[in-house]
Amino acid sequence: MRPPYAPRKFADWGLLLACNFIWASQFVLVKLVADQVGPLFTTAAPMLVATLILMPLALPGLVRKWFTGPGARKPSAADVVGFVALGVLGQVVAQLFVTWGVRLSLASNAAVLMLTLPVVTAAMAFVVLKERMTGTRWLGFGLAIVGTIACSASDLSGFDVGGGHLLGNALIFIAVMGSAFYNVFSKKLLRRYGALEVLFLSYVAVCFVLLPLALVLEPEILRQLPALSVRTWLGLSLLAVLQYGLSMVIFLTVLTRLDATQAALSNYLIPVFGLGLAWAVLGEKLTAWGVFGGVLVLASTWLVTVLEAKRQRVAVVQPTVAQGAQGTIV
Repeated sequence: MRPPYAPRKFADWGLLLACNFIWASQFVLVKLVADQVGPLFTTAAPMLVATLILMPLALPGLVRKWFTGPGARKPSAADVVGFVALGVLGQVVAQLFVTWGVRLSLASNAAVLMLTLPVVTAAMAFVVLKERMTGTRWLGFGLAIVGTIACSASDLSGFDVGGGHLLGNALIFIAVMGSAFYNVFSKKLLRRYGALEVLFLSYVAVCFVLLPLALVLEPEILRQLPALSVRTWLGLSLLAVLQYGLSMVIFLTVLTRLDATQAALSNYLIPVFGLGLAWAVLGEKLTAWGVFGGVLVLASTWLVTVLEAKRQRVAVVQPTVAQGAQGTIV
């Protein structure tokens, strides 16, 4: 007999699948709008819409936390600096550089390189939070770098480093570093703020940075708005409503009911969905070097997630067993 919570658990996993499908679609959507709008506007405009979508969900809690609730306390200077850092070094780098990189590389390459996130997050935790960086993690980080370069092997053979896949893949890898910074640095702010509040305030910081940059560096977009194709408007709308808005709300909601590790495991579906969408929509095919790079990236992720976790469990169990044996002898 199935437990009563099984239907909800299956529903939560279904929602996680939908989230990962939406996140994987970002690479294809960026390609679809790239011929008419620049990377700054492609990132800034959907992010502004997503911020407005999140506002009614996050603002009431922030008002209570800052002004009306019991023990209300206005945000400190450290909070403001933290959210600016999270928005600029986290969200801006993550979203802008992946948009920029996908325009120069392949959507399929971006899907593969997203697998480096757990490895890069471990390295970022070492830098930001001073967490221990084991030999396994260093090996995984090295494999991730080699895998990224392998995906660009065709450019290396022709010394095409200025505008080809190598530069695009490098930008995508920097975007992964931005996501890793967001994941690590947000731990400090989550001590006082909820996940949805942290997400919303980081989006606000993104808008304050990217919107002025888009208007200054891509001023022609204002004149071109009426001439944008239906495909471009559809791509921008899907990025705003689904990619930056709905998917994050769903993910944070499901995260309250599922273990974080379980939820994180579902992210391995992003490359699967991403490669499928790149093939079906854009006609992209993964090269032999791309497959080799993907294998290296997958190996690096396995080292940092599965193998490292297994060793940590063994390290915890062995002292416990030894202590139990000593207690018995005494």
